[in-house]
Amino acid sequence: MESLFIWIAAILLMGIVFIPYFIKFRKQQKADFDRHQEAVSLGADKPIAQFPQIDLMRCFGCGSCVRACPEGDVLGVVMGKSTVINGLKCVGHARCAEACLVNAITVGLGDIKQRDDIPVMDDYNETSIPGIYIAGELGGLALIKNAIGQGRKVIEKIASSLSQQDDILDVIIVGAGPAGISAALTAIQHRLSYLILDQQGFGGTILQYPRKKVVMTHPVEIPLYGWLNNSEYTKEELLAIWDDIHQQYHLNIKIGEKLEHVTRHDGYFNIRTQNGSFRAQRIVLALGRRGTPRKLGVPGEELSKVMYKLVDAESFQNNHILVVGGGDSAIEAAVGLAMQPGNTVTISYRKSKFFRLKKKNQHNIDQLVNDGKVNIIFDSNVKEINTDSVFVQTDKEIIQLDNDYILIFAGGEPPFKLLKDMGITFGGSEKAEVLREVF
Repeated sequence: MESLFIWIAAILLMGIVFIPYFIKFRKQQKADFDRHQEAVSLGADKPIAQFPQIDLMRCFGCGSCVRACPEGDVLGVVMGKSTVINGLKCVGHARCAEACLVNAITVGLGDIKQRDDIPVMDDYNETSIPGIYIAGELGGLALIKNAIGQGRKVIEKIASSLSQQDDILDVIIVGAGPAGISAALTAIQHRLSYLILDQQGFGGTILQYPRKKVVMTHPVEIPLYGWLNNSEYTKEELLAIWDDIHQQYHLNIKIGEKLEHVTRHDGYFNIRTQNGSFRAQRIVLALGRRGTPRKLGVPGEELSKVMYKLVDAESFQNNHILVVGGGDSAIEAAVGLAMQPGNTVTISYRKSKFFRLKKKNQHNIDQLVNDGKVNIIFDSNVKEINTDSVFVQTDKEIIQLDNDYILIFAGGEPPFKLLKDMGITFGGSEKAEVLREVF
């Protein structure tokens, strides 16, 4: 009888512990399954850069990778296995791979055979045109750490195989972001003659970030300069570091030079910009993927009140402002503007909800909407822009809004056509398979 009571007590205890856990587990699995189905239907499960690649034979669905992701919503557990829910949100932190108990996750580009937005490169980031290299996010990998590492790697490869010529630069670096800066510093280390060309300014994509935007990074060593050890930096802190590097090492750079074309001659490349031409033995393309801002193509878009980036939110006060877009850049701009006194901020987004926001941005915008500081018009498009108003089209009606400024975050026209015109091969082409065998 005593052993019967012990068994009953043990079963009850197991039930008290196991049943709530099982119910919670099943509920979470159902939620992840629904999120995955929704993401698939909207195409949000397809990554545009790096993403977690999961070995399903090893994965046993513990969910440690899901909890480790700083962005949230990238991964979920579906049918007992980790699954990519929203691949668009992955920025390559690789915390999921670090947290995986059975080493079932790697973070990378995966198979690029069908990716016509990724250039074909060898192990040293050399493209299908010998002598032209790619460093940074143009090659598909985000994060400052990756950009700095690739900038160093390509120059070290160039330095090992270059015969210097007095009348021609050793290398021209196109782009003055983290990859371009790292490449230039490594060129100085190896005593190579170099020149940085950039269309916008020293600092790269970071220049387009809103004021005080926080950037997550990993510890990384900048050639010659030293380590970045913090896990987070503000825009201003990073720009101060870049400026310190610029002043300390007297980097050779020309601003306002937009790359237009590259041709190859006997032993060197001719690089043409809108202002002139330059010659070099090697080229490092450290361009971003954003490219030229994409326009809406609506009446009134040429007005001076229409902008495509927000530099300083504090300069906008007591204004009626429309933010167009639903990505992180748009939300960060809306949040910054809504925090300024007197602003009325509205977001127009063509989809029915936000799908690829960073966790922090989703939290911030939800809070501001709840507080009545931001209004969102989903399933909408800008129809017409006037001097003091804007018309927004929804499925049901045309809404007229009082308006002083419009900030458009509709993405950019990436420089892929420029690279293809140069002869650089991308994944997804028949030629890419042949080149992959050569590499």
